[in-house]
Amino acid sequence: MAKLIALYEQIVLELAELKEIEVARTILRQTQPMTILKQDQPERYLRLEHILARSFFDPKEIYPAGSKEKRRAELAQSLIQEVSVVPPSRLLSLLGQALKYQQLKGQLPVGQTYDLFRGKAPEKDENESYPTRVNKHIKFSEKSHPESAVFSPDGQFLVTGSYDGFIEVWDFLSGTLNKQLKYQNDEPPKFMMHKDAVLCLNFSKDSEHLVSGSQDGKIKVWQIKTGRCLRRFEKAHTEGVTTVCFSKETSTVLSASFDHTARIHGLKSGKTLKIFRGHSSYVNDAIFTSDGQNVLTASSDGTIKIWDSKTTECIQTFSPANVALDTTINQIVLMPRNVEQLVVCNRSNTLYIMNLNGQVVKSFSNAKKEGGDFICCSVSPKGEWIYAIGEDFTMYCFSVTTGKLEHSLKVHDKDVIGICHHPHRNLIATYCDDGFLKLWKP
Repeated sequence: MAKLIALYEQIVLELAELKEIEVARTILRQTQPMTILKQDQPERYLRLEHILARSFFDPKEIYPAGSKEKRRAELAQSLIQEVSVVPPSRLLSLLGQALKYQQLKGQLPVGQTYDLFRGKAPEKDENESYPTRVNKHIKFSEKSHPESAVFSPDGQFLVTGSYDGFIEVWDFLSGTLNKQLKYQNDEPPKFMMHKDAVLCLNFSKDSEHLVSGSQDGKIKVWQIKTGRCLRRFEKAHTEGVTTVCFSKETSTVLSASFDHTARIHGLKSGKTLKIFRGHSSYVNDAIFTSDGQNVLTASSDGTIKIWDSKTTECIQTFSPANVALDTTINQIVLMPRNVEQLVVCNRSNTLYIMNLNGQVVKSFSNAKKEGGDFICCSVSPKGEWIYAIGEDFTMYCFSVTTGKLEHSLKVHDKDVIGICHHPHRNLIATYCDDGFLKLWKP
C-alpha cells in the first residue's frame, strides 16, 4: 500500500502543478490510498491539503531532493517490481486458447471465423428456406412443459418459460442447458423463475435483458448474463400476462393480459404508467409500432386496435375482412422489411398481411375446412416466409412472394403452444404441451 500511496501523492502534486485543483482534491479526499494516508500519516496528508490551498506552486519546495523527473524515476523503479511484463504474443496465445474452448463447447464450429470486436461469430447471410427435419429436441420434466420461448436478437440464446415457473437458457446447437452462464452451472443450478406458469418472454434489443410475464399477473425483468432480477411488477395485471415486449429504448415494458387491457410499465419507476382499455375480451398480443408512437393490440374479441402510446387514445379499430365476428386474433407480427404492414394470425384457416389502415394486402390459406385453424405464427428474418401452426399439429410454410403454400409438415402429436424463429439462421423452435421443444432446420 505504501507504494500505491506514493503514486497517488505524486498524481495529486502534478495535478496541482497543472492547476487542476478540483480534480486533485477529489483524488485526495475520496480515494482509498489517500484515506489511509490521512489516518496513518496525518502530517503528510495535511501537507498536500496546504499545497492545494495555495495560489502558487514552487517545484523547489515540492521536490527538495531533486526534480519531478527524478521523483518519477524513483516511483517507476519501485513499482516495476509489482508489474509483470509479458510479450505481446502472449495475448494472441490466450485468444487462440479461448477460441479452441468455444469450439469444444460447440459455440463456434471448426473453421468458422470469430469477430473479436463484437465478441461473437459473424452472422451468416443464409438464403431463407423452410424447415424439413428435426435437428434437436429438448425434453422437459414430466409435470411441466414449455409455455413460451424466444431467441435473443443477437442469436446467442434460446430461452424458455415453463408451466412450473422456471426460465431456462439453452444451447440450441446441442439442445442442452447453456452452461456458460454461471448461475445455470452451479450445483444446484440457480434458475430465473416465477411462482406460476411463465406465459410470455421477450428480449431487449441489445439482448442484455429479458422480460417475463406469468399466469398470476406478475412481470419480472432479468439480466441474462447474471440471472439477476432487476425489476418486479407484482401487480402488473389482475389476470395472466399474455405478452410482453420492451420499448426501443428499453425504458418501458408493454404487456397485455387476460384482464382485457394492455399496459406500459416504467423500468425506472417500477410503476404502471399507461393503461389501454377498450377490448371486450382477452388481449392476446401487444406490440409497439416501429417508431414507438403507437401500440397495436390483438384480442379474442376479434379486433385489432391502434392506440396513441402517450395519451392511450384508441385511434383505430379493424378486423380482417371475410372473417366471422368475434373470431379470436391470436397474434400480430410486424413485417421485417415493411413495418407499415403486419401479419395477422386469427382462429381461422387463413392468415392475412394487413396495413395499418386495416386493409388486407395479401392472404394465405391452408384450405382446410375443419381442424386447420391457426394457433400461432412466425415470420422469417427477411420476411420471405410465414410459418403458421394449425390445430392439426401441422406447420404450414407460406411464401410471401408467391402467396402459395409451399410446404407443410406435422411438428407435434399434441396441442402446439407456440413457435419462434432464430434471428439470422434457418432455425425454428416449436413447443407443445407434451413436454417437448423441437428445433427444425431445412
